[in-house]
Amino acid sequence: MRVLVADDDPTSRVVLKSVVTRLGHDCLVATDGSGAWDLLLSEPVDVLLTDWMMPGLDGPELCRRVREELDGHYTYVVLVTGLGAREQVLEGMSAGADDYLIKPVEPFDVQTRLVAAERVTGLHRQVSDYRQQLEQANVELLRLSRTDGLTGLGNRRRMEEDLDRAHARAERVGEPFSVALFDIDHFKLYNDRYGHPAGDEALRLVTERIQGVLRKAESAYRYGGEEFLLVLPDCDLQGAAIAAERCRRAVEEVGLAHAARPTTPPLVTISGAAASWTPGAPRSVGVLLEAVDLALYEAKSAGRNRICLAPDVATVAGSGSPVVPGS
Repeated sequence: MRVLVADDDPTSRVVLKSVVTRLGHDCLVATDGSGAWDLLLSEPVDVLLTDWMMPGLDGPELCRRVREELDGHYTYVVLVTGLGAREQVLEGMSAGADDYLIKPVEPFDVQTRLVAAERVTGLHRQVSDYRQQLEQANVELLRLSRTDGLTGLGNRRRMEEDLDRAHARAERVGEPFSVALFDIDHFKLYNDRYGHPAGDEALRLVTERIQGVLRKAESAYRYGGEEFLLVLPDCDLQGAAIAAERCRRAVEEVGLAHAARPTTPPLVTISGAAASWTPGAPRSVGVLLEAVDLALYEAKSAGRNRICLAPDVATVAGSGSPVVPGS
């Protein structure tokens, strides 16, 4: 263990250091409370053997600082008092000391305190390790609770949280934000022809292609079944159309065969739609999703493998949407 001896009396320091070193521990020495505190701040100390009366900081004040200001590493504190100062012991324990020694110090008494200190600090380390492991496990559980197990994308819960966050930010800074929604064309026919395991692989492949062309700050989520949604902060409708077309083209370029498809090309493709929220519009996140969903329906009705844009208005009702056909 690393032991710090804090005492303004040279004889006491020599005796304590000699005993600590002989017992096989590393020993640091401070001649007053202020020096001891500087050492405690600079490196972890397992045991502090501190005199009661010292220049700068006295023993009780040093104990209080150790307990109140040092985090992440438990220091076992032993207060060293004079033979006639037993009434100070409870005061020192209340200040944060774990144990005490009476001067003149006996080597056997020091050894017994260090045995207890090693046991206690070991238990604190175990508790600290368990707490860290538990925190890491909780972080991982939180991540998994917001992650789609098949694709690794954010799930519906994560999507809703991030959408609300993007909407709130857009309102705060007065900038637009957009969403893009995709659907794998004739996916049920693909599953029927190739089987569900192959369908799962197709979903993972589409995910990989979409993620591969995302720009910084753009996020993809599994919206449901074979549907994917992008959240595009600080992005207007034109930018959303470009991002959506980039994803559509990336999936088509894979050239994954889809022989059961009733339309050309005989490949796995996606239909998509984009919609934007603009500053001042009363459109909510829910209405925005409804708008992009209607635009996706139009893209599929128009022949699939294309991007359709929702009208940039405050209501879903509109006179039809611009269509960006696939090449």
